Amino acid sequence: MSATPPQPPRPDRASASLRQALLFWLKLGFVSFGGPAGQIAILHQELVERRRWISERRFLHALNFCMLLPGPEAQQLATYLGWLLHGTRGGVLAGLLFVLPSLFILIALSWVYLAFGDVPLVAGLFYGIKPAVTAIVVHAAHRIGARTLRNAWLWAIAAAAFVAIFALGVPFPLIVLGAALLGYLGGRLAPEHFDGVGGHTAAKPGYGPALIDDHTPPPAHARFSRARLARLLLVGALLWLLPMGLLTVLFGWQGTLTQMGWFFTKAALLTFGGAYAVLPYVFQGAVGHYGWLTPTQMIDGLALGETTPGPLIMVVAFVGFVGGYVHPLFGADRAFLAGAVAAGLVTWFTFLPSFLFVLAGGPLVESTHDDLKFTAPLTGVTAAVVGVILNLALFFGYHVLWPEGFAGRFDWPSALIALAAAVALLRFKRGVIEVLAGCALAGLLVHLGLR
Repeated sequence: MSATPPQPPRPDRASASLRQALLFWLKLGFVSFGGPAGQIAILHQELVERRRWISERRFLHALNFCMLLPGPEAQQLATYLGWLLHGTRGGVLAGLLFVLPSLFILIALSWVYLAFGDVPLVAGLFYGIKPAVTAIVVHAAHRIGARTLRNAWLWAIAAAAFVAIFALGVPFPLIVLGAALLGYLGGRLAPEHFDGVGGHTAAKPGYGPALIDDHTPPPAHARFSRARLARLLLVGALLWLLPMGLLTVLFGWQGTLTQMGWFFTKAALLTFGGAYAVLPYVFQGAVGHYGWLTPTQMIDGLALGETTPGPLIMVVAFVGFVGGYVHPLFGADRAFLAGAVAAGLVTWFTFLPSFLFVLAGGPLVESTHDDLKFTAPLTGVTAAVVGVILNLALFFGYHVLWPEGFAGRFDWPSALIALAAAVALLRFKRGVIEVLAGCALAGLLVHLGLR
């Protein structure tokens, strides 16, 4: 009879104090590169594998919920996990710290971009980071797929989602609905394949027990309460109405800042599937309708958003900064102030709904861990997301390796950097930050050598 391998001791609640959590969320805000896939991978690696604050099953349950919401799923997942650990205060702080470093970095880079134009140092660093981001997304698809696609049914859903978005151009919300429907039907016809537990979804033995484990009862703040929900909705309405009312009084309904607030509120409710699903809407409105920035500036802003930490939808901060800076709202000598205020406002109106969705829906989600009617559709959605992430990796790869389109040249230096990043991540298990730093340095050397 073989001896059972020793398990790490169960962590006590002091191992996830609010102070420790705040330090982690702050660090995450500065290192969350790689888009939503890379950010979710970092969250899983840190909270499930290393710190053991939450079990794999609870993590995936929360992720499935966030995938269904409009808005940036990685930021919402951080908000959800912070809320689960430390209540509303923990959730708000986790979500804010996920966004604020990116906001400040983008304001600074947007000012450099407008005031000084092309900066060889920055361009060189970006040249190396872009192929690294491609490898990070591939790595994240591999990690999420390895723990999610447990049987042929889920593999088929992932493959169908990939074909739908890559070859047929099916909108992401329809893919989500289709996958949820397949999961619901699968839960009724073959529940053993869609139960969300399975032999491979439980935490790996080496992880040990978690602070919030598979069957840990929801804490008091995570239980549904009509009074708490009513208070939350009232506070959320005031947090939207007060700044919007103040902007209307100061600048009028047609004022630039007022229209930015209204436009990005609408955009926040359309971001099913992440930033790439809403970018065409933002491009059409910000460039075509309002003229806040030019098409070239929008493309450059997307590049900045891809290569800075935080959710990719933070490109809206660039849009706001350029709109406020180029059309000085407080006078020509206060262009930077106008840009910074505009960037902060559009960030507020873009992310406010995300906090409300998570804090309002969290108690419902925590009550459905063992309800197959709820978990089976979400299992189908998670499988579909693997196919969508693979499509995103190909999208990145195309734009990085053929920057001028297939008819143009193949960028061999970028391909070599991407290959090196993939080998470092998949073969040598190096950290995301190490890989990004090494690729940024390589890109700088290549870029300066090509000049």
